[in-house]
Amino acid sequence: MTEQHSHRFERGTDGPKVIVVGVDGSDSSLRAAAYAAGLARRQRALLAVVYVQPVLAAGAALGVPVAETTDEIAEDLVAQIRESAERLKGIFEVRWEFHTFRGDPYNGLVTAADELKADAVVVGASEQAGHRIVGSVAVRLVKAGRWPVTVVP
Repeated sequence: MTEQHSHRFERGTDGPKVIVVGVDGSDSSLRAAAYAAGLARRQRALLAVVYVQPVLAAGAALGVPVAETTDEIAEDLVAQIRESAERLKGIFEVRWEFHTFRGDPYNGLVTAADELKADAVVVGASEQAGHRIVGSVAVRLVKAGRWPVTVVP
């Protein structure tokens, strides 16, 4: 006796529902955002764009109003993303949200991915030479082993 399997069309997707992408204004993070937007569009997933505001010790700031500066970076990133989204409106429909977390990039992205219930995380490759020795945020996220991580060069 043979069992026949009926092949039915499935609506939706088996892919990620929430894709978190870390942005910091660097070229690689903006390439990561573009890549993640394509993934989100194809999978009909929510794109959660995350900027992690650095928290510096008072002495490290040397009198510079760091909170205001990082707020300006976040506002500039939102403006850039909105501008890009408007230019592509109608061509690529992507649902997206912008989130700001505070902390170091690794812990900020981990918190974001946990709180936003990420199915996947996308980050740009580190552009800092020192990360070859210490380990980049991307490598640490991969080693955490909690989500699929895509590193965009």
